[in-house]
Amino acid sequence: MKRIAIIGAGVSGLTVAQQLKDRYKVTVYEKESTPGGLIRCRRVGGNLYHICGGHIFNSKRQDVLDWFWKKFDREAEFTKADRNSVVFMKDGKHIPYPVENHIYLFDEETQKRFIDDLVTIARAEGYEPQNFEEFLKHRFGETLYRLYFQPYNEKVWRRSLTNVPLSWLEGKLPMPTVQEMIYNNINQVKEKKFVHSTFWYEKMNGSQFIADRLAQGIDVRYDSGVECIKRVADGWIVNEEHYDAVVFCGNVKQLPSMLKGVDLTEFATDIDALEYHGTTSVFCEIDKNPYSWIYLPDNRYDSHRIICTGNFASSNNVQDKMTATVEFTDEISKEEILKQLGTIPMNPKYLDHHYNKYTYPIQDKNTRSMIAGLKNHLAAEQFYLTGRFADWEYYNMDVAMGAAIDLCKNL
Repeated sequence: MKRIAIIGAGVSGLTVAQQLKDRYKVTVYEKESTPGGLIRCRRVGGNLYHICGGHIFNSKRQDVLDWFWKKFDREAEFTKADRNSVVFMKDGKHIPYPVENHIYLFDEETQKRFIDDLVTIARAEGYEPQNFEEFLKHRFGETLYRLYFQPYNEKVWRRSLTNVPLSWLEGKLPMPTVQEMIYNNINQVKEKKFVHSTFWYEKMNGSQFIADRLAQGIDVRYDSGVECIKRVADGWIVNEEHYDAVVFCGNVKQLPSMLKGVDLTEFATDIDALEYHGTTSVFCEIDKNPYSWIYLPDNRYDSHRIICTGNFASSNNVQDKMTATVEFTDEISKEEILKQLGTIPMNPKYLDHHYNKYTYPIQDKNTRSMIAGLKNHLAAEQFYLTGRFADWEYYNMDVAMGAAIDLCKNL
């Protein structure tokens, strides 16, 4: 039986391992002591802390749903919830998400400006935006851009939105037409078509439960970082063991220094130039509330989002507490965290924090073609890539699973 090494026990690596374990002898190398990658969770004072984000499950792909629910008991192990998200505007208004469906909650002058914007958008039919700023203005209008989309997204991306490409957008934002926005406001319709408007969440241990289950029955070598992967005549050497093929689910920026025996010269400069953002996730006790996500466009503080994971499952909190993660783009010191928490809504009280250097891959117009060329180059050597930072794609958990499933169909 052929041997395959998988680098990384995150969602992508574990999905690949589960897909291949009956056809090949599979070994997964994981540098941490637990599986999960970006979906890892741990307990702080008994409360469940998602160390990055607040991962929930749903998918538009039926094959992903079918595969996932064969691994889990939907009724016994998960609870289903409707997304209840809100935007805390700078003026103190709390506008349900998505804001474009709730213009009737703004003041009269804002409503009139929004109507003018819709007329402008309708007249610009056929216009093709070239960057994120142009997209937001063309899709939602100048008024909402200035009030919400610009300040919120500049916090997330830490750059001019003219320098943010459009490639990451698919499936990430509601995409209403002018007609839909008018209809939804007249009828006060709650949006049910956007991504993860309903979702499944684990009754116990959050997304760590998913990682732990997917790691079962797999040879996972924990605390086993990989620094060198060497091409030899009949395969690959990983941590002094021989394999017929490798599936790499780590960070593509590691490859030029990690791979030996394969020439990556033509890709090295482009790989080195790949940009990204990290996230500081601050675990807090906050005021009780009914929300799942709270979006924060107010530029008086740097946090852009509160994820109310304490509302996802009762087992996430202890002693009648309400916990959440307050997110900041890139690294922020504990001193600055404590200073800013005093200005952020919901009275967050610090419990812990964690910085993930790599959370958001940033693409430019050439990224996808470069990665595709790299993948083709390596596939000829029985070396394959999949995962958020292997593919350099802004994958949600279910999309990462789908990409791994697609790869395994062709191995």
